[in-house]
Amino acid sequence: MPHTMRTMASKPRTLYEKIWDSHVVERREDGTCLLYIDRHLVHEVTSPQAFESLRIAGRSVRRPDLTLAVPDHNLPTTPRLARDGARVPIADAQSAAQLAALERNAPEFGIPYIDAVAAEQGIVHVVGPEQGFSLPGTTIVCGDSHTAAHGGVGALAFGIGTSEVEHVLATQTLQLRQSRTMEVRVEGELGPGVTSKDLILHIIGTIGTAGGTGHVIEYRGEAFERMSVEGRLTVCNMSIEGGARAGLIAPDDKVFEYLRDRPYAPTGADWDRAVEWWRSLHTDKDANFDKTVIIDAAEVEPTVSWGTSPEDVAAIGGTVPSPESFADPAKQEAVRKSLDYMGLEAGTRLEDIAVENVFIGSCTNSRIEDLRAAADVLSGHTKAKNVRWAIVVPGSGLVKRQAEIEGLDRIFTAAGFEWREPGCSACLAMNPDKVPPGERCASTSNRNFVGRQGPGARTHLLSPAMAAAAAITGRLTDVRKLTST
Repeated sequence: MPHTMRTMASKPRTLYEKIWDSHVVERREDGTCLLYIDRHLVHEVTSPQAFESLRIAGRSVRRPDLTLAVPDHNLPTTPRLARDGARVPIADAQSAAQLAALERNAPEFGIPYIDAVAAEQGIVHVVGPEQGFSLPGTTIVCGDSHTAAHGGVGALAFGIGTSEVEHVLATQTLQLRQSRTMEVRVEGELGPGVTSKDLILHIIGTIGTAGGTGHVIEYRGEAFERMSVEGRLTVCNMSIEGGARAGLIAPDDKVFEYLRDRPYAPTGADWDRAVEWWRSLHTDKDANFDKTVIIDAAEVEPTVSWGTSPEDVAAIGGTVPSPESFADPAKQEAVRKSLDYMGLEAGTRLEDIAVENVFIGSCTNSRIEDLRAAADVLSGHTKAKNVRWAIVVPGSGLVKRQAEIEGLDRIFTAAGFEWREPGCSACLAMNPDKVPPGERCASTSNRNFVGRQGPGARTHLLSPAMAAAAAITGRLTDVRKLTST
């Protein structure tokens, strides 16, 4: 074993391989590994069964200090406290039961719990980095597919199922098979009006929703080096939409400064030692990837989705494609079904598509940078008359407070938006924030599946700035036409 470890250490490795190797507890003959898990995030939807199974088996949580519980999916984003300070009841019985179970289970098993009315409450993938619970080089899991977001700070993070949630709670480990490595290198600098959301939509459109299957993607190149930490969280968040197990961006000084003095981050000498190790977390010069995709940043434009898959995207200046423009017969049939569901005809200009709803939020785009970008576009404007419903849902109470300090909430409400409490909201139809059947939503979320935002809802994925532009004009719009001088 010592010889094996020396050989492994001397071989040039990717960032993913370095993190993986440092967390292997046992390598098994069938090719699987027992992997140590540093951090575990839980919410109300995928944890009740796991806690109940522990209770029935008489087991405890092995490391409650490495677990953090946050309610987010089922919470209404309307006020949670009445004028007299009493809790506003949750109308939906199933949601109320799941939320109550988390509130009961977390303290019973000794797990830190952020209450639904606490200032720190928010979407679990916003709260993790914000609290410094998510750190470079750590392994992070959560019963939620968009756990990949935490790769934006250099963590190996991925979603797990309910049975795996129980396994991590009980053992702080998972049995996994190592993924292949994939490099997505973006060369050059993104143009004006092009954001991290546009870039990841473009990447998914390029590689397809199966392009990263079986791989962990590392995003490399100047575009990501220039990107803010919040932008990196957005990119890694949607790695799962490209089929990948996880997404990673090597941590740098931007990440270290972002994490400094966060509540769960190391302090003092521990911080100095952590940063020293974090600086080693990069792909070695001669390391090989199993797959490489190279993209020219200059070719990326503001991008929107037109279909019912995240790979169904196009630059805003384009048109809805025809099924016959795709070579694969299976894709042709999928496009026909998408256009039928979306109520679109091939050849329609994307900028001619009217929207009745606008949603700015989700674990993809609800951080302070996202709200600033949307407010910059909306300032001095009001939403179009055909836009019936427009909401802004901050990713956490801390984001909400910062936005209010900066006056962003007043810009949104002056433009005709509703300013809401933190939560997953209209990203998915698990709470009251649903898009009505047959109506379109310009959404900063991460999925445009059939019924994702409500039965019959038609979703167009885009960036916060593009969502703001759509609200002003009442249709999908190139934000550069509103912001150019």
